Amino acid sequence: MAWLYLGVAGLLEVVWASFMKESEGFTRLVPTAIMAVAMIGSFWLLAVAMRSLPLGTAYAIWTGIGAVGAFLVGIVVMGEPVTAGRLFSAALLLAGMVGLKLTSGH
Repeated sequence: MAWLYLGVAGLLEVVWASFMKESEGFTRLVPTAIMAVAMIGSFWLLAVAMRSLPLGTAYAIWTGIGAVGAFLVGIVVMGEPVTAGRLFSAALLLAGMVGLKLTSGH
């Protein structure tokens, strides 16, 4: 169950990061409110997952999901550029997360 909580926490991190961008420096109320709710949910689920997962593994995977997810949202939704270097770097993040999961012992 901890891995499920961690996955949802990571997805909520993507939501709050995306809406932080949409809030335009916290000047737009609705995106700022969505960001705050997603942020609280993300941190809470991360804390729940850390009850049974190692700190380093849980935190690295949580931030990795957020980083790769935000990268994809940036490309698909916000029209950010797709380059070989950016794709390779995101693939390295993904490989690191898989490696941590496979070697965590949980």
